Amino acid sequence: MRRAERRKVGERGQVTIPKELRERFGIKGGDDVLIYEEAGKLVIERPVSREELAAGYRQRASRTRKLAEEMEGVSSEANEHLGDAPEW
Repeated sequence: MRRAERRKVGERGQVTIPKELRERFGIKGGDDVLIYEEAGKLVIERPVSREELAAGYRQRASRTRKLAEEMEGVSSEANEHLGDAPEW
């Protein structure tokens, strides 16, 4: 079950994000946040930074290279035991 904190919306529509949540999600004063509706709920989230996005792409590329290397080994092993794959 989620722990909720009740907050008042100010005259200008402002709401303070609780300190515990700001710290947990790395949100500091002056940071941008995304606010949108999803499944009838209001969602506030920290956008992904360019650095985080780039790190994710590098990580995925590394996993893809490792998988390709592993598959190359498996393919070579299969060729040794079964011979070359037939031409379709």
